[in-house]
Amino acid sequence: MALRPLRRAFAATLIFVAALDAAAQVFPSKPVRIVIGFPPGGGIDIVARILAPRLTEALGQPVLVENRPGANGVVGMDLVAKAAPDGHTVMLGTLGTFSVNPSFYPNLPFNAETAFAPLTQLASVAFIVYANPSLPAKSIGELIAHARANPGKINFSSSGNGGLPHLAGEMFGAAAGLSMVHVPYKGSAPSIADVMGGQVQITFEAAAIGLQHIKSGKLRGLATTSARRLAFAPDIPTVAETLPGFEVVNWYGMAVPAGTPREAINRLHAELVKAMALPDVREKMVAQGTDPVGSTPEAFGAFVKAESAKWIRVIRQANIKPD
Repeated sequence: MALRPLRRAFAATLIFVAALDAAAQVFPSKPVRIVIGFPPGGGIDIVARILAPRLTEALGQPVLVENRPGANGVVGMDLVAKAAPDGHTVMLGTLGTFSVNPSFYPNLPFNAETAFAPLTQLASVAFIVYANPSLPAKSIGELIAHARANPGKINFSSSGNGGLPHLAGEMFGAAAGLSMVHVPYKGSAPSIADVMGGQVQITFEAAAIGLQHIKSGKLRGLATTSARRLAFAPDIPTVAETLPGFEVVNWYGMAVPAGTPREAINRLHAELVKAMALPDVREKMVAQGTDPVGSTPEAFGAFVKAESAKWIRVIRQANIKPD
């Protein structure tokens, strides 16, 4: 009988220690890393580095941007899918990452339908058709005429096979009845660098990484792929003004490993929405051609599924295959 008080005291000690341990694990308890499946310098990387300092302030822990390029974002996806589901590893991906890769790659090293928990659609992203200034075309109409007169001689670059810049080029070629050659790169930065260098003539890319080069004369902006002209670049026409109905809009979104506690998801979502609502953050994002969104996790999950159904049709119609 004398042992019972000791047992009770021991049990109480265990409960107290467990409570302390739980308190120590309140999210976030260590640095948070935002994983991007593309090299530094692209539009998605720019947005991550705009948000990271604000999230660091809000979360009270360092928020680090980690670039893990490869296989059109699959390398980064795999890292996040297999990370500890505690909220400290976040995937920042594109339309291609979340809605194209699962249909495009038949043998992913993870189950795309069950590996991630959605956080938010971060933003929608305007695309611009960029051309090397030496190309004898100053408009979409002139590009189409030149490409038709020179079948198979117009090269367009992309951030990778199966990514949205690739799909945008294929859609444009099909809509205009053109025969163009796709040249894939490992990321947006090297892709657009070779357009400036003249190794390829055109690319379809985010406004964020090319506007400054248009202003400097290193690139020519032929058109935007959005439905309307861009407020920050009203002189650039839309592709739809020449090819009615043509529209391609990229987006960025965030997800965490499946099984991440709802408390961590709610905290991350709340701080992301707050950060995107800050005037200076919104100003910087809009100046990069990126329109902040901030949807709920549930809305983002449904959106990803709808986009997947849309783009798998494009992939099949163009008969695009993995490398």
